[in-house]
Amino acid sequence: MEKGSLLTLPVLPLRGTLVYPSVIVHLDVGRKPSIEALDMAMLEDRRIMLVTQKETAIKDPKEEDLFSFGTVGYVKQMLKLPNGTFRVLIEGLKRAQVLNYTATEPYYLAEIEVEDDQNIEQDLKADAFVRSILDQFKRYVDLSPKLSKEVYESTVDIEDLGQLTDVVASHLPIRLPTKQMLLEILAVDERAKTLIQVLTDELEVLRLEKQIGQQVKKTIEQSQKEYYLREQMKVIQSELGDKDGKRKEVSDLEEKIETSDMTDRIKEVAMKELQRYERIPQTSAESGIIRNYLDWLIQLPWQTTTTDQLDVTKTARILDQDHYGLETVKERILEYIAVQALTHDLKGPILCLVGPPGVGKTSLAKSVARAMNREFVRLSLGGVKDESEVRGHRRTYIGAMPGRIIQSMKKAGTVNPVMLLDEIDKMSSDYKGDPSSAMLEVLDPEQNYQFSDHFVEEPYDLSQVLFIATANQGQLIPRPLLDRMEVIQLPGYTEIEKQFIAKNYLVPKQLKQHGLTKANLTIRKDGLLELIRRYTREAGVRQLERKIASLCRKAAKVIVENPDEKIMITKTRLEDYLGKPLYRYGQMETEDPIGTATGLAYTAFGGDILSIEVSVVPGKGKLQLTGKLGDVMKESAQAAISYIRSRQAMLGINENFYQTNDIHIHVPEGATPKDGPSAGITMVTALVSALTNKRIRREVGMTGEVTLRGRVLPIGGLKEKTMSAHRSGLTTIIMPKDNEKDLDDIPESIKKDLTFIPVSHMDEVLTHAFVEGD
Repeated sequence: MEKGSLLTLPVLPLRGTLVYPSVIVHLDVGRKPSIEALDMAMLEDRRIMLVTQKETAIKDPKEEDLFSFGTVGYVKQMLKLPNGTFRVLIEGLKRAQVLNYTATEPYYLAEIEVEDDQNIEQDLKADAFVRSILDQFKRYVDLSPKLSKEVYESTVDIEDLGQLTDVVASHLPIRLPTKQMLLEILAVDERAKTLIQVLTDELEVLRLEKQIGQQVKKTIEQSQKEYYLREQMKVIQSELGDKDGKRKEVSDLEEKIETSDMTDRIKEVAMKELQRYERIPQTSAESGIIRNYLDWLIQLPWQTTTTDQLDVTKTARILDQDHYGLETVKERILEYIAVQALTHDLKGPILCLVGPPGVGKTSLAKSVARAMNREFVRLSLGGVKDESEVRGHRRTYIGAMPGRIIQSMKKAGTVNPVMLLDEIDKMSSDYKGDPSSAMLEVLDPEQNYQFSDHFVEEPYDLSQVLFIATANQGQLIPRPLLDRMEVIQLPGYTEIEKQFIAKNYLVPKQLKQHGLTKANLTIRKDGLLELIRRYTREAGVRQLERKIASLCRKAAKVIVENPDEKIMITKTRLEDYLGKPLYRYGQMETEDPIGTATGLAYTAFGGDILSIEVSVVPGKGKLQLTGKLGDVMKESAQAAISYIRSRQAMLGINENFYQTNDIHIHVPEGATPKDGPSAGITMVTALVSALTNKRIRREVGMTGEVTLRGRVLPIGGLKEKTMSAHRSGLTTIIMPKDNEKDLDDIPESIKKDLTFIPVSHMDEVLTHAFVEGD
């Protein structure tokens, strides 16, 4: 091959390697195009163009992914391996440059131009370069653990400078771009200068590595590998300028401990742990555990407090701004602040707000924190079933952490925050322990000044925390836990209250969030009332807020399309935006029924009405109960049958009715579980109606537990039940006489529309329940 000669050869792309002229190498080839290129070379004159990929990771390189400069190689030997790849012995012949690719399938075929070295005219200068390169290369081989002396000896007899540079460069473990640069330099003297510079740099790196190794070796007194690595790390840190190493870290930790708000006893504990940390090797697992423990001790608040805002008038104003109604809760908070203003030493009470979803339990706790100028932190207990989530893990466990109480205190940053224990009735237990039992210490003012967390191990004072727990159903809270808390019932909102909340809180909030103003969107009073009555059915206002947000979204779409549009939502236009009403307002019967009585129920979501249907057909005395009834409700039905049997003569019922008839009691909405004793008088009324064929007044709702003797016992949730009756269009409520005291809790706006009939015996219920004249 002569300089400047043009050839067309198959191309073999190389990954992560490069072949110089005058060098023989082994290559493993596995890519299909590369194998076919080799096959073509073997069929011709065994010559092939070797070019290197710019990026090693590319599996199928394109033309632009290959360097244009490479080497013409001669395939000396080709051997197929068991795994399907080929091992090829190739000798580099000449430098060459790819001018253009004439084919890419099934392999690359390129037109190349062969390049010759531009030799030095002065023999003495060439000799000087040869000696310099050999001298530098010898020193490199002496220092490098990767190259043997035989490598150097194989280069001693090479007299041609160009060949020497190529051979030496092929042995150096340098980066691929540097190797490619040396390949592309045609002037031999320039190539020699560049190689000498590369050798000099590599020698400096090797000398530095050896120096570090020697400095480490001087300090080693033990033979353990761990100790050797630790000492080597010290030398590396010294070279990088970190001369203090762990000593500086210990000094910083000591300063943080001294400047923290720890008590003297906790500081003493922290200092002892710090001394252990200093003695233990940094690579030990114990070192990381102690460091984590010290960080928690430093970051926890031990004595830092916020100054309470004890202005009762200002606090009342803030609570009224944020929440409408909820007078009982507000009064209790104001009482606490008033006593605190007088004593300055009252332990934080534990309040438990129990009520249906959406009535403002969680947001009320935020308002209390804002009113008192305290930090607020929320701790969600829903689904917590592991005791260690409350008390933390022992430090011996991998990844140990404090419990949620201590984590929340760290987040608060003070020892007197308002801590919300959200959904405390949703805790459960499993084989890992009972978290509600762990909460007993937290929620006892006589014990929580020395709360014990498994991770912290030292007593932590929680007595200044104002705990506010929330729950939907108080009966689901374990009794010992409930005993430690002051329970405040939050009833559902009336229609009037919902209107006020929507108008003054929800609508302005949603307008702002959706980029609207009152000029863009107006919801009239009748539209708001229709929204409450026929598109929502809840004790709180969450669903109402979602419906208002839906109105805002639809209005925003209209306004974006027509910027001048002004939307007014009225009762008649509500259906255009939200579709057909979801609920029927006023659910009472349309006619006076026989065998169907309307009861009043109390659920976790507020009050509701409950229809109890009775069917009596000739049979053999079978009693059938359907509607997914609980055990207590089934027992109420059996008690009702027994009462009727004891009064059958007075009621005018056949004495053998329970033997000659099959009785079927059904409560609609069969997929919903129902339980509780308060449907007792409703079942008796429905049974008597079915057996005597008397019609029940459709406007009457009733609630009360009945005994076998016919006594009517008190029930709970009268306010919520009354509100559901009012919402459903009922006008008369039969209730236990012992619940008369609860009438004071019912808003006047509802009481004025209803007639309450207190009763103490079942005979009175039947007198008022049936249509006169039947």
